Amino acid sequence: MHTHKSQKIWSNSNLHTNLNKRENRLRAAVLGANDGIVSIAGLVIGVAEVTQSKAAILTAGLAGIVAGALSMAVGEYISVSTQRDTEKALLAGERRDLKNHPQEELSGLETIFEDEGLSKKTATTVAKEFTEADAFTAHAEAELHINPKDLTNPWTSLLASAGSFILGSTIPLITIMLPIGAYSVPATFVSVIIALIIAGTISAKMSGASIFKSTLRVVIGGTIAMVVTYIIGNIFRITGA
Repeated sequence: MHTHKSQKIWSNSNLHTNLNKRENRLRAAVLGANDGIVSIAGLVIGVAEVTQSKAAILTAGLAGIVAGALSMAVGEYISVSTQRDTEKALLAGERRDLKNHPQEELSGLETIFEDEGLSKKTATTVAKEFTEADAFTAHAEAELHINPKDLTNPWTSLLASAGSFILGSTIPLITIMLPIGAYSVPATFVSVIIALIIAGTISAKMSGASIFKSTLRVVIGGTIAMVVTYIIGNIFRITGA
């Protein structure tokens, strides 16, 4: 029974670590998609109000997608690399503590297991067994919730962010390029709002927040961005005329 409970505690620690990594990738993907939808929608709507040339709109849209995807990728890489550096620093500190204060570290591990519901005797036994098997990994996962063999990977977040940006940005670009004349801009507005509702819903479910409030914020923000660029495009068109 005690062995089963200690295994459950250990698996919970690993689950916590894996969930954090998955949430990082999902967060990058959702933010990338949302940014791609809004920024490219604003760009192509603004350009469409200045010129009816599909070639000009497509060129501006593709340039925006490339620039935006690269920007998101670099930003995400830097952010997650910083997190990875923090993990490495924490692990280095843990390694030093194990070398210089092994008994205190063992006592700390026992306390963690006691807090998880094991009796003092069982917690002591489990802590010693884990320490004898692999002290560094045991302390890293139990205390820091870090698997030293599976650190946060900035490349996965980079790809998730850039890829989702490109995917999200194609929605307004494809819509604005449809051969529907004067309806292309209104159609883009509608397609973007629908896409933002989907992105907002996914984001809310990920974070456990209110779907209505999260979606409303995303839709309002995206709508404001499109309206502002629409107005700016009209101003330039009138000035150019």
